[in-house]
Amino acid sequence: MKRTTLVVGMDVHKESISVSVLEAGRKEARPTVKLRNDATELKRLFGRLKKEGEVKACYEAGSCGYEVQRLLAGMKVECDVIAPSLIPVRSGDRAKTYRRDAEKLARLYRAGELTSIRIPNEAEEALRDVVRCREDVREDVLRERDRLLKLLLRHGRTFTGGQKNWSMAHWKWLRQQSFENPMAQMVFTDYLVRLESTLGRLRALDQELAAAAEQEPYKGPVARLRCLRGIDTLSAVILVAEICDFDRFARPDQFMAFVGLVPSERSSGAKERRGALEPSHGPLAPLDQGFEMYQLIRRERHSVANIHAGSFVEPLIKLRTTWQLRRRRDSLKPKASTWPSSTPMRWSTAGHRPRPTYSASSASPRQASTTWSWRSNGWG
Repeated sequence: MKRTTLVVGMDVHKESISVSVLEAGRKEARPTVKLRNDATELKRLFGRLKKEGEVKACYEAGSCGYEVQRLLAGMKVECDVIAPSLIPVRSGDRAKTYRRDAEKLARLYRAGELTSIRIPNEAEEALRDVVRCREDVREDVLRERDRLLKLLLRHGRTFTGGQKNWSMAHWKWLRQQSFENPMAQMVFTDYLVRLESTLGRLRALDQELAAAAEQEPYKGPVARLRCLRGIDTLSAVILVAEICDFDRFARPDQFMAFVGLVPSERSSGAKERRGALEPSHGPLAPLDQGFEMYQLIRRERHSVANIHAGSFVEPLIKLRTTWQLRRRRDSLKPKASTWPSSTPMRWSTAGHRPRPTYSASSASPRQASTTWSWRSNGWG
């Protein structure tokens, strides 16, 4: 039997997997097969397909993780996980079903129009899970703090100790609060105990991440990232866990696109419509510091094509230092003009900005005709 190449598109869900198969050189796909999301059925199906020829498979990244890819990789089947946000979409296509999704993936994968993601190994995925667990716990801390303070506010109790909330004095004040009503006291105690328990979980996760930062292969990248201003152990571990491998980015714009620091643009003809940079959220929030550095990288055309793990931070430190020196130089420039020294003036309240207007008792016509504003004096 003549061997051929089979391209398999899979629409993976929690309970089922829809499989569409395209043969090389044929336009029509085979009838879509829907099977249970079970390792035994997947092995049986791909075992039969491997007898017909080379098999290449793909599916969208999602909540089902990478277990299907690892299963097929163990069977020596090439399987890519596709970035969902980069899948081409036809604006006129209004129907979406499991069969259409599987067949669409197979066709676009065979045409080379899909972008695959990097598959983390099990150790990298475990560290990433710890980072995201910490982010969830941190959000829980914020919610529980808000509940506790709003409960006290409804009862007319606010902290007036002269320090900020959640300082040592504030915690001492919280623990001294009590209510005569047993139900109100029960609710307050429950909120306070929950908050203290969640803070303990957060500290435990921070200690776990700090311990991971001292172990290989994370020790070197974390130490180098800590050289950047504003990045300490925790932020460095988060960046390493989420990005994993910096070598996969050949240029700075690829890295910025990965973390979402690229402005949107919808230009057509003579019209240019460009959006603003959006700040990062979630675990990659430390990359908000990269906004200014990104502009400098674009301006300097600095290439990171040959960056490896041992020299990732050095060019960024150089660029940030250059930016700081330029900002300092601009702040030391002399002002354009100074206040008029001998011209009597009265303030005009008309308009959005206050401007001085000169009275008729000026010393000379030349002084009376002098114009001055906030903007010309370097205030605007």
